[in-house]
Amino acid sequence: MADAERHDDRIARLRLIRSDNIGPVTFTHLMRRFGSAEAALDAVPQLATRGGGRAPKLASREAVEREMEQVERLGARYLFLGQGLYPALLAEIESAPPALIVRGDLALLERPAAAMVGARNASAAGCRFARQLAQKIGESGMVVVSGLARGIDTAAHDGAIETGTIGVIAGGIDIFYPPENEARQRAIAERGLLIAEQPPGTEPRARHFPYRNRIIAGLALGTVVVEAAPKSGSLITARLAAEAGREVMAVPGSPLDPRAQGCNLLIREGATLVQSADDVREALAPIGGFLSAARDTARVAEPAVAPVDAGDAERDAVIALLSPVPVPVDEIVRQSGLPAPLVQTVLLELEIACRLERHAGGRVSLTA
Repeated sequence: MADAERHDDRIARLRLIRSDNIGPVTFTHLMRRFGSAEAALDAVPQLATRGGGRAPKLASREAVEREMEQVERLGARYLFLGQGLYPALLAEIESAPPALIVRGDLALLERPAAAMVGARNASAAGCRFARQLAQKIGESGMVVVSGLARGIDTAAHDGAIETGTIGVIAGGIDIFYPPENEARQRAIAERGLLIAEQPPGTEPRARHFPYRNRIIAGLALGTVVVEAAPKSGSLITARLAAEAGREVMAVPGSPLDPRAQGCNLLIREGATLVQSADDVREALAPIGGFLSAARDTARVAEPAVAPVDAGDAERDAVIALLSPVPVPVDEIVRQSGLPAPLVQTVLLELEIACRLERHAGGRVSLTA
């Protein structure tokens, strides 16, 4: 692909993912069906009409070009799904971000990684253990991935800054959150790697953190949880890791400490108990070969599939099986008796028309 064609393709990809009602899963379905972002952009209005709604507002070329200029000024660059240095393991998850903005040492993406997450209000003992654990994991040759939050995340980054750490940001790559981590974030940009999914200038909102958590889990062979309440974001990251087929590990704690309840629950449910870096290495060794296999597949974009258009009767049959309660797509295929590509086409039309919402675990529901 010539440089001009590559530039236009990147602009089209960014326009698609920055458009309303087009998330990562929808982006992937559009690319598989139409073969290119440009063709997908042209098809969106017709798909929305078939789905019974109005076409979403598409991001303009001018807006995307301004974003790209800003990324360049920040000393960052884009990694696109299925191309170049895009992280192989992250490409394997269902909701892999179509575009990442990165700044720092890209060579870290070629090394096996372990994620470490935990409580923001962590105890001093928990932070000390996390820092030491991250240091030992790093000395073993692995990269430590975390989310630049207060508490355990901060300790993990500090422990691995000399050996290799990746910080995943909830907002834009130029936003320091929490503010007290500005110096740490700058240090990671210089000596490690920063990754953001949102455009520069995006202030982190509550909805952004689960998106960040899936990137943390997706980058790593496994996730270690150090101190976490039963309903914390750290357990969401652990669940996402399990759904992606990655190892889930947890550090046990006192049953008298609420911050240990989440970890103890994970262990009770089958997570690997971790007391040292050796435990982490032992747990990840059996699936380490998955990294090489993923590298071989992640660099090749999937070919476009033959278009499958739904008739009114088939569309009505799929819609009749949907409700505000999330249901697995596989269950819709089974109950409808329709071919899976046809069901996916109807779901794609409904989502672009703002009538469908996608959930974790391949589930969908009608919008409320």
